[in-house]
Amino acid sequence: MNDATLLLIEGNHADHPTFTSALRKKGFVVELASSGSEALTYLADGFSPELVVVNAATLRSSGKRICQSLREKAPSLPILLIIDEDREIKNMDADAILSLPFTAQKLTNRIRHLLPGDGKDSIHAGPIRLDIEKRMVRCSGKQARLTPRLVYLLKALIEHRGEVVERKALFSKVWETNYTDDTRTLDVHVSWLRQAIEADPDAPQFLKTIRGVGYWLDV
Repeated sequence: MNDATLLLIEGNHADHPTFTSALRKKGFVVELASSGSEALTYLADGFSPELVVVNAATLRSSGKRICQSLREKAPSLPILLIIDEDREIKNMDADAILSLPFTAQKLTNRIRHLLPGDGKDSIHAGPIRLDIEKRMVRCSGKQARLTPRLVYLLKALIEHRGEVVERKALFSKVWETNYTDDTRTLDVHVSWLRQAIEADPDAPQFLKTIRGVGYWLDV
C-alpha cells in the first residue's frame, strides 16, 4: 500500500474524470480541495502533503495561477498538473503534466515517480521517505540532502519505528563501535536530523526524545 499523503485540487464536472476515489483505492491518503484558494488555506493551517495534484481540467482552467501560488507557498512541494488534451502544455511551476485522456494507473505511476522513497534503494515510514542512494529525505513537503551518517541514523530509526531505541544501542549500531560511554555525538546528529524532517525542530512531531532512555520515531 502507498501511504503517501496527497492534496488533490479537483472540481466536480460530469464531463471530466475525477481521480479522488481511484487514488484512495491505490492506497494514497487524499485530502480534497475544490479550489486553489482552499488548497492554500489547508497549507496555511499546517497541512503537509507530500505532493499536490492539480486537476485543472475539472476546474475549467489552465492551472497556471494555482501552480504559481502553490510554488510560492511551498517551493519544494512536488506538483502534478492534469490538463485538457486541447490545452497548451506549458507550465514552469508544475513538476509534471499529464494531458487527458489517461488511465488511473498512469497517474499513479507518475505520482510514484515524483515521490522520493519508492525506489529499490528507498524506504519510508509514515510521511518520511528516505532515498538511500541519493541521500535525500522528504517529509511533509520538506526535502533535504543528508550526510552518510545521517542516512544510517535515519535508516536505523525507520527500521525500529514505533519503538523506543536506547541511546547506547543506537550509537553502537550507527557508529559501528562498542564504545558507548559518550553519546553526545548521537545527540548532535539527532538535532541535525530534526532540522531535515521536522517542521519545528524545537518541538519535534516525529523524532522524539524519551528522557533518560533514548529516541522514538513516532510515525
